[in-house]
Amino acid sequence: MANASAGRTADPGRPIDPDYNVAAAGTILFGGIIMIVAGAFHIIQALVALFNDQFYVAGEEYIFHFDLTSWGWIHLLGGIILVLGGIFLFRGAMWARILAVVLASLSAILNFMWLPYYPLWGIIIIVLDVLIIWAVLAHARDLRYATQA
Repeated sequence: MANASAGRTADPGRPIDPDYNVAAAGTILFGGIIMIVAGAFHIIQALVALFNDQFYVAGEEYIFHFDLTSWGWIHLLGGIILVLGGIFLFRGAMWARILAVVLASLSAILNFMWLPYYPLWGIIIIVLDVLIIWAVLAHARDLRYATQA
């Protein structure tokens, strides 16, 4: 009996790849989980910024200076969107993979702008964003089959 998982695909519109790589599905799953974790970190940042104005301190010379309440709402919205994107990524659909790369890229930019307020936290989330992008784009061959549909 042939391997039943060899032709499986998460997207019903995608042609079946006879050499389907289980590692591709694993990295997508990894990316989704890390995306949810990064979103949770954003939400934690947001709650701290919204409820404790004295926790974060930044120099006045930084070009991306926002009120901490504004930063809190930005991080809260970004965190919720990242969590939802991570959940959608579990489907393995091409649109979810593209969305994951876009959201992780925006999250990395947002956290770069956040560095003066809490550098270690911002760097941790940027690293997670890079891991998300790597996980989603690690299997270019799998992407080639999805775009032929």
